[in-house]
Amino acid sequence: MLQELLQLDKDVFLYLNGLGMPQWDNFFLFLSHKLSAIPLYIFLLILSFQKYGGKKTLVLLVSVALLITVTDQLGNFFKYGVARLRPCHDPEIEPYMRLVKSYCGGKFGYFSAHASNSFALAVFFGNILKSRLKYLGVFLLLWAAMVAYSRIYLGVHFPLDVITGALIGSLFGWLFVKLFIFALRKFSL
Repeated sequence: MLQELLQLDKDVFLYLNGLGMPQWDNFFLFLSHKLSAIPLYIFLLILSFQKYGGKKTLVLLVSVALLITVTDQLGNFFKYGVARLRPCHDPEIEPYMRLVKSYCGGKFGYFSAHASNSFALAVFFGNILKSRLKYLGVFLLLWAAMVAYSRIYLGVHFPLDVITGALIGSLFGWLFVKLFIFALRKFSL
């Protein structure tokens, strides 16, 4: 059963990765770059400051820093613990795939920290700022899904890497919302 699932994952990867076109490569490279979301993060920080003020925003920044640290390091733990090759390092499918960038990344890819981090932030900010902008949560989830898909498009993650990262990121995003609310109540901020 596991082998069938992994083969299906490879087949779906090859299909999705094969949909790529050179005219879209730069867009997905940009979307996947960690610094491309800085304007979005600044916007979210401004909204947070408007809603919560100085002290609460400081607690929020600490919460976000811990959230990203947890999801990112958990991704690294799984990558080396599971030791599943990235598509671009898998000799079985590497000749048939499209690698958009020259650098493939580390040897192992399960699960995608990009997907995990982007979904964690989307769920976190979508929940704590839902009263500020009506469709912010939907926008953030769409952004996270695009970042996650970019990893398949670029050829550096399988769909299961991305789906697992999205689920784990969403779970931790929700847990850190609860932690943030608890911290605000505990310290009477």
